[in-house]
Amino acid sequence: MDLGLKNKVALVAGGSTGLGLSVAKRLSKEGARVAICALDDPSLPQAKEEIIKETGGQVIAIAADVSDAEQAKRFVRSAIKHYGTLDVLVNNAGGPPSKEFFDIDDKLWEYGFHLNLLSTIIMTREAVPVMKAKRWGRIVNMTSISVKQPIDGLILSNTIRAGVIGFAKSLSNELAQFNITVNNVCPGYTMTERVRNVSEAIAAREGTTPEAIVKRWESEIPMGRLGKPEELAGLVAFLASEIAGYITGAAIQIDGGWYKGVM
Repeated sequence: MDLGLKNKVALVAGGSTGLGLSVAKRLSKEGARVAICALDDPSLPQAKEEIIKETGGQVIAIAADVSDAEQAKRFVRSAIKHYGTLDVLVNNAGGPPSKEFFDIDDKLWEYGFHLNLLSTIIMTREAVPVMKAKRWGRIVNMTSISVKQPIDGLILSNTIRAGVIGFAKSLSNELAQFNITVNNVCPGYTMTERVRNVSEAIAAREGTTPEAIVKRWESEIPMGRLGKPEELAGLVAFLASEIAGYITGAAIQIDGGWYKGVM
Protein backbone atom coordinates (compact mmCIF):
# COMPACT_ATOMS: atom_id res chain seq x y z
CA MET A 1 0.00 0.00 0.00
CA ASP A 2 1.33 3.40 -1.00
CA LEU A 3 1.00 5.72 1.99
CA GLY A 4 1.81 8.80 -0.05
CA LEU A 5 4.88 9.67 2.00
CA LYS A 6 7.46 9.66 -0.76
CA ASN A 7 9.54 12.86 -0.57
CA LYS A 8 7.56 14.17 2.40
CA VAL A 9 9.72 15.67 5.15
CA ALA A 10 9.24 13.99 8.51
CA LEU A 11 10.74 15.10 11.81
CA VAL A 12 11.08 12.51 14.57
CA ALA A 13 12.13 13.71 17.99
CA GLY A 14 13.89 11.18 20.18
CA GLY A 15 14.77 9.27 17.04
CA SER A 16 18.06 7.67 18.06
CA THR A 17 16.74 4.73 20.09
CA GLY A 18 13.64 2.75 20.97
CA LEU A 19 10.28 3.62 19.48
CA GLY A 20 11.56 6.85 17.93
CA LEU A 21 14.22 5.02 15.96
CA SER A 22 11.70 2.45 14.73
CA VAL A 23 9.35 5.23 13.60
CA ALA A 24 12.16 7.06 11.79
CA LYS A 25 13.13 3.85 9.98
CA ARG A 26 9.57 3.15 8.89
CA LEU A 27 9.00 6.67 7.59
CA SER A 28 12.29 6.49 5.70
CA LYS A 29 11.28 3.14 4.19
CA GLU A 30 8.09 4.81 2.97
CA GLY A 31 10.23 7.33 1.08
CA ALA A 32 10.09 10.27 3.47
CA ARG A 33 13.08 12.51 3.99
CA VAL A 34 13.76 12.27 7.71
CA ALA A 35 15.27 14.42 10.43
CA ILE A 36 15.89 12.92 13.85
CA CYS A 37 17.06 14.49 17.07
CA ALA A 38 18.31 13.17 20.38
CA LEU A 39 20.84 14.00 23.03
CA ASP A 40 24.36 14.70 21.83
CA ASP A 41 25.84 11.24 22.35
CA PRO A 42 27.21 8.43 20.13
CA SER A 43 23.77 6.87 19.61
CA LEU A 44 22.62 9.81 17.44
CA PRO A 45 25.11 9.50 14.54
CA GLN A 46 24.90 5.72 14.85
CA ALA A 47 21.13 5.89 14.43
CA LYS A 48 21.48 8.08 11.35
CA GLU A 49 23.84 5.61 9.70
CA GLU A 50 21.64 2.67 10.70
CA ILE A 51 18.56 4.23 9.09
CA ILE A 52 20.45 5.11 5.89
CA LYS A 53 21.92 1.61 5.69
CA GLU A 54 18.51 -0.06 6.08
CA THR A 55 16.44 2.26 3.91
CA GLY A 56 18.76 4.14 1.59
CA GLY A 57 16.84 7.28 2.44
CA GLN A 58 17.81 10.86 3.18
CA VAL A 59 18.41 11.38 6.91
CA ILE A 60 19.87 14.17 8.99
CA ALA A 61 20.63 13.99 12.70
CA ILE A 62 20.46 17.06 14.94
CA ALA A 63 21.72 17.02 18.51
CA ALA A 64 18.99 18.43 20.74
CA ASP A 65 17.60 17.88 24.22
CA VAL A 66 13.91 18.63 23.71
CA SER A 67 13.37 19.17 27.44
CA ASP A 68 15.22 22.46 26.79
CA ALA A 69 12.91 24.90 24.99
CA GLU A 70 15.58 26.53 22.86
CA GLN A 71 17.01 23.21 21.73
CA ALA A 72 13.52 21.95 20.85
CA LYS A 73 12.96 25.04 18.71
CA ARG A 74 16.37 24.66 17.08
CA PHE A 75 15.64 21.08 16.05
CA VAL A 76 12.54 22.04 14.08
CA ARG A 77 14.03 25.21 12.63
CA SER A 78 17.24 23.43 11.57
CA ALA A 79 15.34 20.62 9.87
CA ILE A 80 13.12 23.09 7.99
CA LYS A 81 16.17 25.07 6.91
CA HIS A 82 17.90 21.92 5.66
CA TYR A 83 14.97 20.46 3.70
CA GLY A 84 13.16 23.70 2.90
CA THR A 85 9.83 22.43 4.19
CA LEU A 86 8.06 20.18 6.69
CA ASP A 87 5.13 17.77 6.38
CA VAL A 88 5.15 15.41 9.36
CA LEU A 89 6.08 16.02 12.99
CA VAL A 90 6.41 13.14 15.44
CA ASN A 91 6.62 14.46 18.98
CA ASN A 92 8.50 11.89 21.03
CA ALA A 93 10.67 12.33 24.07
CA GLY A 94 10.78 9.08 25.98
CA GLY A 95 9.37 9.18 29.47
CA PRO A 96 10.18 10.54 32.93
CA PRO A 97 11.52 8.15 35.58
CA SER A 98 9.42 5.58 37.40
CA LYS A 99 8.85 6.89 40.93
CA GLU A 100 6.05 7.01 43.49
CA PHE A 101 4.39 10.27 44.53
CA PHE A 102 6.44 11.16 47.61
CA ASP A 103 9.70 10.38 45.80
CA ILE A 104 9.06 13.15 43.26
CA ASP A 105 10.20 16.66 44.16
CA ASP A 106 9.29 19.95 42.48
CA LYS A 107 12.33 19.82 40.23
CA LEU A 108 11.40 16.41 38.86
CA TRP A 109 7.78 17.46 38.26
CA GLU A 110 9.10 20.43 36.31
CA TYR A 111 11.44 18.20 34.32
CA GLY A 112 8.57 15.87 33.37
CA PHE A 113 6.50 18.86 32.25
CA HIS A 114 9.31 20.18 30.05
CA LEU A 115 10.21 16.75 28.68
CA ASN A 116 6.81 15.50 27.61
CA LEU A 117 4.29 18.34 27.47
CA LEU A 118 6.14 21.60 26.83
CA SER A 119 8.42 19.99 24.23
CA THR A 120 5.34 18.84 22.32
CA ILE A 121 3.82 22.32 22.47
CA ILE A 122 7.03 24.05 21.39
CA MET A 123 7.89 21.76 18.47
CA THR A 124 4.30 21.86 17.25
CA ARG A 125 4.25 25.66 17.42
CA GLU A 126 7.40 25.78 15.28
CA ALA A 127 6.04 23.32 12.72
CA VAL A 128 2.45 24.49 12.23
CA PRO A 129 3.12 27.72 10.27
CA VAL A 130 4.84 25.75 7.50
CA MET A 131 2.03 23.21 7.45
CA LYS A 132 -0.64 25.91 7.36
CA ALA A 133 1.06 27.57 4.39
CA LYS A 134 0.98 24.24 2.53
CA ARG A 135 -2.50 23.39 3.81
CA TRP A 136 -1.25 19.91 4.65
CA GLY A 137 0.36 18.42 7.71
CA ARG A 138 0.46 15.51 10.09
CA ILE A 139 1.28 15.79 13.80
CA VAL A 140 1.62 12.57 15.77
CA ASN A 141 2.28 12.61 19.50
CA MET A 142 3.86 9.58 21.13
CA THR A 143 2.19 9.15 24.51
CA SER A 144 1.36 5.99 26.46
CA ILE A 145 -1.52 3.68 27.26
CA SER A 146 -1.34 5.33 30.68
CA VAL A 147 -3.40 8.25 29.31
CA LYS A 148 -6.35 5.84 29.18
CA GLN A 149 -5.49 3.57 32.09
CA PRO A 150 -2.90 4.91 34.56
CA ILE A 151 -0.01 2.59 35.34
CA ASP A 152 1.11 2.04 38.92
CA GLY A 153 4.53 3.49 39.66
CA LEU A 154 4.35 5.96 36.78
CA ILE A 155 2.41 8.81 38.37
CA LEU A 156 4.64 11.44 36.79
CA SER A 157 4.16 10.06 33.30
CA ASN A 158 0.45 9.39 33.91
CA THR A 159 -0.08 13.03 34.85
CA ILE A 160 2.01 14.82 32.24
CA ARG A 161 1.03 12.69 29.26
CA ALA A 162 -2.66 13.26 29.94
CA GLY A 163 -1.95 16.94 29.28
CA VAL A 164 -0.64 16.06 25.82
CA ILE A 165 -3.97 14.43 24.99
CA GLY A 166 -5.93 17.52 26.03
CA PHE A 167 -3.61 19.75 24.05
CA ALA A 168 -3.85 17.59 20.95
CA LYS A 169 -7.63 17.32 21.03
CA SER A 170 -8.03 21.09 21.33
CA LEU A 171 -5.43 21.81 18.64
CA SER A 172 -6.94 19.31 16.22
CA ASN A 173 -10.11 21.40 16.11
CA GLU A 174 -8.17 24.57 15.34
CA LEU A 175 -6.07 23.03 12.57
CA ALA A 176 -8.61 20.83 10.79
CA GLN A 177 -9.54 23.64 8.39
CA PHE A 178 -5.95 23.65 7.12
CA ASN A 179 -5.94 19.89 6.39
CA ILE A 180 -3.59 19.34 9.32
CA THR A 181 -4.32 16.35 11.54
CA VAL A 182 -3.25 15.96 15.15
CA ASN A 183 -3.30 12.48 16.66
CA ASN A 184 -1.82 10.51 19.52
CA VAL A 185 -0.51 6.96 19.67
CA CYS A 186 -0.75 5.22 23.03
CA PRO A 187 1.61 2.24 23.17
CA GLY A 188 1.24 -0.36 25.85
CA TYR A 189 4.15 -2.42 27.06
CA THR A 190 6.58 -2.54 24.13
CA MET A 191 9.98 -4.16 24.33
CA THR A 192 12.34 -1.18 24.44
CA GLU A 193 15.17 -0.09 26.68
CA ARG A 194 12.75 2.28 28.44
CA VAL A 195 10.44 -0.63 29.36
CA ARG A 196 13.39 -2.68 30.54
CA ASN A 197 14.40 0.19 32.82
CA VAL A 198 10.86 0.47 34.20
CA SER A 199 10.79 -3.27 34.91
CA GLU A 200 14.08 -2.95 36.78
CA ALA A 201 12.82 -0.02 38.86
CA ILE A 202 9.62 -1.84 39.82
CA ALA A 203 11.52 -5.03 40.56
CA ALA A 204 13.85 -3.15 42.89
CA ARG A 205 10.90 -1.72 44.82
CA GLU A 206 9.12 -5.05 45.06
CA GLY A 207 12.16 -7.20 45.79
CA THR A 208 11.80 -9.36 42.71
CA THR A 209 13.39 -9.64 39.25
CA PRO A 210 12.80 -7.67 36.05
CA GLU A 211 11.96 -10.93 34.31
CA ALA A 212 9.18 -11.57 36.83
CA ILE A 213 7.77 -8.10 36.22
CA VAL A 214 7.75 -8.63 32.44
CA LYS A 215 6.01 -11.99 32.87
CA ARG A 216 3.38 -10.32 35.03
CA TRP A 217 2.75 -7.73 32.33
CA GLU A 218 2.49 -10.43 29.68
CA SER A 219 -0.06 -12.32 31.78
CA GLU A 220 -2.28 -9.20 31.79
CA ILE A 221 -2.14 -8.74 28.00
CA PRO A 222 -4.68 -10.77 26.00
CA MET A 223 -2.12 -11.34 23.25
CA GLY A 224 0.28 -12.75 25.85
CA ARG A 225 3.32 -10.76 24.81
CA LEU A 226 4.87 -7.32 24.74
CA GLY A 227 4.61 -5.26 21.60
CA LYS A 228 7.32 -4.85 18.98
CA PRO A 229 8.63 -1.37 18.12
CA GLU A 230 7.99 -2.05 14.42
CA GLU A 231 4.28 -2.55 15.14
CA LEU A 232 4.02 0.88 16.73
CA ALA A 233 5.99 2.38 13.85
CA GLY A 234 3.45 1.02 11.37
CA LEU A 235 0.63 2.83 13.16
CA VAL A 236 2.55 6.11 13.20
CA ALA A 237 3.32 5.81 9.49
CA PHE A 238 -0.36 5.28 8.73
CA LEU A 239 -1.41 8.34 10.77
CA ALA A 240 1.27 10.35 8.96
CA SER A 241 0.01 9.26 5.56
CA GLU A 242 -2.17 10.78 2.89
CA ILE A 243 -4.85 8.13 3.38
CA ALA A 244 -5.34 8.97 7.07
CA GLY A 245 -6.53 12.47 6.28
CA TYR A 246 -9.93 12.10 7.97
CA ILE A 247 -8.53 10.92 11.31
CA THR A 248 -7.80 13.74 13.75
CA GLY A 249 -8.05 14.35 17.48
CA ALA A 250 -7.76 10.63 18.12
CA ALA A 251 -5.82 8.77 20.81
CA ILE A 252 -5.24 5.26 19.51
CA GLN A 253 -3.94 2.53 21.77
CA ILE A 254 -1.63 -0.20 20.50
CA ASP A 255 -1.34 -2.53 23.46
CA GLY A 256 -2.32 -6.09 22.57
CA GLY A 257 -5.69 -5.58 24.25
CA TRP A 258 -4.32 -4.59 27.69
CA TYR A 259 -6.63 -1.57 28.04
CA LYS A 260 -10.04 -2.77 29.18
CA GLY A 261 -12.14 0.33 28.46
CA VAL A 262 -14.60 0.60 25.60
CA MET A 263 -13.64 4.12 24.45
